[in-house]
Amino acid sequence: MRANEMELFLDTLPHDTRELVVALRSIIRKISPDAEETMLWGGISYHTPWIGGRVKGALCQIEAKGSEVRIAFIHGIRLADPTHLLCGTALSKRFVPIQSLAEAQRPEIAALIREASAIEFGPPI
Repeated sequence: MRANEMELFLDTLPHDTRELVVALRSIIRKISPDAEETMLWGGISYHTPWIGGRVKGALCQIEAKGSEVRIAFIHGIRLADPTHLLCGTALSKRFVPIQSLAEAQRPEIAALIREASAIEFGPPI
């Protein structure tokens, strides 16, 4: 991804929102440094190209609109969620609203990212 594309996106965000997005980016990069980062569907998307494209190989996406920040998992239905953080009723996608740096830094968020990074897809049936 081009750095100026990311900067343009971040520049549109309110200061507090930008701070949360930058923190989540850092956490995701630490957990999954080989994931590709792209701008997709109005957010910052992370995927593993060796598994598949930006959908099949998707790890997570940072969604930011106004003051609302979410970390979304396109394959969220497959994730264990013992603390019941995941929200949403879509077929597969689930998300966690993030309202503070403390929430972004919760070990449970890191665990979801780690688990999403480890999803393996078998051959099509």
